[in-house]
Amino acid sequence: MASVAPKKPVARKKSGTTRDRTSTHEGFLTHNNVFWGKLSAGLALVLILLYIFVPLPGQHFGSSWLGYTLGTIGALLILWLTMLGVRKRAITPGRWSLKGWTSAHVYLGLCLTVVGTLHSGFHLGWNVHTLAWALMLLVIASGVFGIWVYATLPRALSANRYDQDGAITERQMIEALRSLDRQLHDAAQPLDTEAATLVNHSLDEDPFGGTFWNRIGGNYPKCATRYAASELRLTRTYRPRVNDDPLEKVDALLTRKEAMLGRLRRHLKLKSWLQVWLYIHVPVTFALIAALSAHIVSVFFYW
Repeated sequence: MASVAPKKPVARKKSGTTRDRTSTHEGFLTHNNVFWGKLSAGLALVLILLYIFVPLPGQHFGSSWLGYTLGTIGALLILWLTMLGVRKRAITPGRWSLKGWTSAHVYLGLCLTVVGTLHSGFHLGWNVHTLAWALMLLVIASGVFGIWVYATLPRALSANRYDQDGAITERQMIEALRSLDRQLHDAAQPLDTEAATLVNHSLDEDPFGGTFWNRIGGNYPKCATRYAASELRLTRTYRPRVNDDPLEKVDALLTRKEAMLGRLRRHLKLKSWLQVWLYIHVPVTFALIAALSAHIVSVFFYW
């Protein structure tokens, strides 16, 4: 009788192993279990309690030990927060990774609202000190808007790139428009002068044209393609239908071009919103540093 080889025991996977774990994307807001958010919230709470319960002079709070402490913390925080742009050029892993640095930048920047406001002692007026405080709040507000932009718009940007045929890049959108323009040029040859002029205006249109406000709003009221399509459709309604009507082919091509042009413009709109907040955040940050320098000099030399 032939011997039967013993069956090898089947190895069972242990739950909780590396393979069973689902990989999740950790954003900068949730980095390291929101360590910097918790630290910033704790710091803000301690400072608020000190301001409320520690007996300090009311008229000259800024010159008290807590006022100077808050001012020093605020000034150092502002200078450190401006270093994020430099930090982006030196990507390293670990605790001080770019993601960790960005997380600290966000939460400590929000904490700066409490630090700066308490440092002022709520004594505000038309002076350089209040100017520095107002610029600080403007920088923080633009940063909060930037957080919202990066949390929502990349998803919309990705969704705009997909259709039933799969993903399409910005370059492919431009190539598709050029291909439609070539087809429109050939299809418009049999048209009369008036209709051909409308098509030529569409062919001459720059897809990247328009003002800054057109781009960030995604609204192009003077779109030559949309105008040509609407005018030619109106013309078709008053003409008898014939076989192989060149207007029908041109109308179909203009419809496709209008859709692709709208898609490209949505793409440009979302990209613009990803960048436009920096045009406020960065210049106002430099203005804040200038006002902060004036504030420090005036306190120590003219106060």
